[in-house]
Amino acid sequence: MPSALAPGLYLVATPIGNLRDITLRALDVLGHVDLVLAEDTRMSRRLFDAHGLLPKCTAYHEHNADKRREKVLGELEEGARIALISDAGTPLISDPGYKLVREAARRGIDVFAIPGPSAALAALTVSALPTDKFFFAGFLPPKSAARQRALERFVSIPSSLVFYESPARIEASLADMAEVFGPRPAALARELTKRFETLYRAPLDQLGALIPEDEKRGEMVVVVGPPDENTQWDTEQVDQALREALTDQSLKSAVDEVTQMCGLARREVYRRALDLRQSS
Repeated sequence: MPSALAPGLYLVATPIGNLRDITLRALDVLGHVDLVLAEDTRMSRRLFDAHGLLPKCTAYHEHNADKRREKVLGELEEGARIALISDAGTPLISDPGYKLVREAARRGIDVFAIPGPSAALAALTVSALPTDKFFFAGFLPPKSAARQRALERFVSIPSSLVFYESPARIEASLADMAEVFGPRPAALARELTKRFETLYRAPLDQLGALIPEDEKRGEMVVVVGPPDENTQWDTEQVDQALREALTDQSLKSAVDEVTQMCGLARREVYRRALDLRQSS
């Protein structure tokens, strides 16, 4: 270590796949703290073994955090040096730890960020979508209706959107995203930095079809491009196009056609079409 490790809580980012993706500073900290709090001690042991580390380590996860937090805080107040790591990536990003950091800050305990890998940032940078502004939305609800309601809150955000998703729900989630956002450009990154890393780029309504069945497993990040302000129509333009399309097409076909042209979410266009049909 270049200097003595100060007392406090260290939030240490760890590899999301390739075990060599860890910073020298992270190795220094993990090798000199009094205790490592790990989301999964079995996962952390692989990392420690790969780099010749032998820290004292104990589990700290969503199921035991409420019981362990006060003891950890007491040790920190007495001058302990404690590191918090998640299974992979940067702690607190869709992982336990927020309440611990909040209470440590409230008590005047020093909290240090030891930055490094993040699946959200890795996926964003390779997505070929705008990176100047992005919104990290984490995991969506597991049920379709709740998921679509959650997605609707993000429709007007003028930035790229980043989501985490499980393999079991990826197909349904992409379908819901296409329903809510329309055919926005998107990317799906799977197993980033690992042996079977794959990346797919396509409009949302086509993205799911690109993923082979045998690749619908492993950790996944979906990046959705921002709304195109230059092509997005106003309500009057949408209504006029729908009136014309509904004269000789079914409701579904008219909505599909107008959605492709107007830059709005299909769900919004569908609502406009229903209102027009009911008022005619």
